[in-house]
Amino acid sequence: MQTKNTTHNARMIFARNLKEFRSKNRLSQEELADMAGLHRTYVGSVERGERNISIDNIERLASALKINIKELLNDE
Repeated sequence: MQTKNTTHNARMIFARNLKEFRSKNRLSQEELADMAGLHRTYVGSVERGERNISIDNIERLASALKINIKELLNDE
């Protein structure tokens, strides 16, 4: 069973990695959102760790960034 703290940590790892991959690709939040079929404000809130993102949207973002989903959850 995951504790709230563990869930929060996973969310923040995802948020950090998403922002890092987006920045490496020199994409704005709006550009990434358009590529993934999401709204810009949604991507911003995900990057701030405010959203409990669905697996479907994780897949959309990974696909837009041309990376494997697991890279967005990697804590290295």
